[in-house]
Amino acid sequence: MAGAPRTVRPAARRPAASESIQPARGPRGFWVVAAVLGFSLTAASSPTPLYSVYAARWGFSAITLTVVFAVYAVALLGALLAFGTLSDAIGRKPVIVVALSLQVTSLVCFIVATDVGWLLAARLAQGAATGLASAGVSAALLDLQGAGRSGRGALMNALMSTGGLGAGALGSGALVEYAPHPQQLVYIVLLVTAVLLLAGVGLFVDETVTDRTRPRLWSGIAVPKQARPTFLAAVPCLAATLALGGLYLSLGPSLASDLSHSHNHLLGGGVPAMLCGTGALAIAALRSWSPRHCMIVGCVSLTAGPALTVAALSIQNAGLFYASTVIAGVGFGVGYLGAFRSLVSLATPEHRGALVSAIYVVAYTAFSLPVVVAGVIDTHIGLRDTATGFCAVLAVLAFTALIATLRTPATAKSAAPPQLPAGLNDLQSS
Repeated sequence: MAGAPRTVRPAARRPAASESIQPARGPRGFWVVAAVLGFSLTAASSPTPLYSVYAARWGFSAITLTVVFAVYAVALLGALLAFGTLSDAIGRKPVIVVALSLQVTSLVCFIVATDVGWLLAARLAQGAATGLASAGVSAALLDLQGAGRSGRGALMNALMSTGGLGAGALGSGALVEYAPHPQQLVYIVLLVTAVLLLAGVGLFVDETVTDRTRPRLWSGIAVPKQARPTFLAAVPCLAATLALGGLYLSLGPSLASDLSHSHNHLLGGGVPAMLCGTGALAIAALRSWSPRHCMIVGCVSLTAGPALTVAALSIQNAGLFYASTVIAGVGFGVGYLGAFRSLVSLATPEHRGALVSAIYVVAYTAFSLPVVVAGVIDTHIGLRDTATGFCAVLAVLAFTALIATLRTPATAKSAAPPQLPAGLNDLQSS
């Protein structure tokens, strides 16, 4: 391909040295990498049902919990900004291995934790691991999706992200409520899984970056010129989607406990799992839709769901709260899928890591910053009023995203994706 970066060449020796990505020799590499992404998000959400246990046993306040969340977010964003394109320089596998190793470190900290200091250390390592993995794993999914499987990388990115978040919250809630050693068992299970995935990456994943360059730090985010109109149109949808996820993973269990008058940890973990599970099902059902249609449906759902949540909180109705969660979950899934697909289809290989990193910086900023603010406000006005204000702002943001999507110029919506090397189809809308 003319114009492909000289820093990457196919592993198989072919006359066309400009071909930059080596296709996977089989499906195992793709699915192992997809499992790594799902695991990373499962591990990230697994502490959610345990926060109330930690608070009761160690006696910390909502402000402390906010600090714990902020540490995770800062570490994640710092890793993205510093190492967003590292996998383009040194290869996908080394970055994935380092990310999994950091996850192992964080899980060990969780297992041995006896106070808030250990919890902060665990979330710091976990945030760095998730940030490091995000861009590298997503780029590897695009590399390994294979000929004739256009769009599979973006689809699995959305499915594993939403499904992983839901699985972590639900599985952790069940183990905390019904299994012995509630503060350790979930992390022991995850630790074993991480070790197995490390072995799987080493044995089965094909490295697609075969010509290594000297890595440069703090060069990880950029939006190519041809993608900027679409990026600006997609940012409100992306922000609304991830802000909703942050709300449910942080305040969701407490809201469920407050409205249902139950302290069952499975119920608490079930609320974010309901949101993420609905999102995953919506992605699977609507995966053939165009990115634009996904974003429109996602924004409508993200407007209606939080609006109904406001109503549920005002009349203190648990049933309406669960119904609003399902409606919002549709938007959480397909809104993210549409935004991600619409953007990565516009990136050439030399811009792929930088653009994916830019997407994740926006996404995780929206995921974390509002929750930190909400945690501070919660200490002054209370949980229910804080969640009501959060949802009202979120509904307005989602409506703004809907207007932005509808008004996106046709040239930005339908820009033809660049041609990629033989053996690798570009991501584009189905």
